[in-house]
Amino acid sequence: MSNFWEKLKKPIFALAPMADVTDCAFRQIIAKYGKPDIFWTEFVSADGLAHPIAREKLLIDLKYGENERPIVAQIFGGKPENIKIAAALCKDLGFDGIDINMGCPDKSVEKQCAGAAMMKNPKLAREIIRAAREGGGGLPISVKTRVGYNRNEIETWIPELLKENLAALTVHLRTRKEMSDVPAHWEMMKRIVEIRDEMGVETLILGNGDIMNLKEAEEKVKETGCDGVMLGRAIFGNPFLFAPCEGGDAKGRGGKDEKRKLEVLIEHTKLFEEMLGNNPLRPRYAKATPGEQGFGGSSKNFAIMKKHFKAYVNGFDGAKELRMKLMETENAAQVEEIVSDFLTRLR
Repeated sequence: MSNFWEKLKKPIFALAPMADVTDCAFRQIIAKYGKPDIFWTEFVSADGLAHPIAREKLLIDLKYGENERPIVAQIFGGKPENIKIAAALCKDLGFDGIDINMGCPDKSVEKQCAGAAMMKNPKLAREIIRAAREGGGGLPISVKTRVGYNRNEIETWIPELLKENLAALTVHLRTRKEMSDVPAHWEMMKRIVEIRDEMGVETLILGNGDIMNLKEAEEKVKETGCDGVMLGRAIFGNPFLFAPCEGGDAKGRGGKDEKRKLEVLIEHTKLFEEMLGNNPLRPRYAKATPGEQGFGGSSKNFAIMKKHFKAYVNGFDGAKELRMKLMETENAAQVEEIVSDFLTRLR
């Protein structure tokens, strides 16, 4: 089976998977206005995917479109047998790769011996990787992790992962204890790359943390020798982040054009409702239409869109009042009416 990672041109720029943020509707918007080199799904519980009833509710998190390729399914879990089942499902759904989350600090995830808790159990972590490889039947396996749990553990933790010949390893350059409360330790990345090279493995190394635009990302690649950068929070309110024209979208329009951002907000909200909302016309099975995979029988709460409202509607005259009105909305039609009225008064 083809390993898409081997075909990517360096440096590699990826959009970070973020729960209740990078769903398929949001990724469709990003793909349209400035596509990264790789997309990840939101992370999904392998234990849930392995359970027939829970799976039906989780499949919506694995929905994607063909224009998002290469698309990687990110899963988490502490049970190799369920990781294997989940990986096999991801292969059946047509994903290009599987990523295992070994860095999430959420306590409910850690209680499952998953996410950041993996750093406490390297033996289990390696078993999880092998299970994903076996279940994925040839799909490339990658991992996203941190530099350590309570302290810098790159000299011990990173080699354990690299022993499994991963296709790629993304390192969030903070410990689990630090969360996002301190600046990312980009000074560690050069050593992480050295460890990879000393081991003689070909795993691609991506860094993650505090990078706000492609220019900064390119600088970090040059400084550290890593193969690419994963950007996360920088995407909030800026669907043009990965566009060829810095600060603007693919057609050269400025990223600071608030009118344009608000128009995209309307488009994004409609797409969320159409693809993920409680729409009686939306098919309710795993593979709905050509080019759309992972369509679950459940829906996502419209309230998820409100964190996007906060990001899109910020830093311009009247933003606070507009944002307050949007936070009271319950559907896309209300959002369009309020934003359109605001834009009309701007003219």
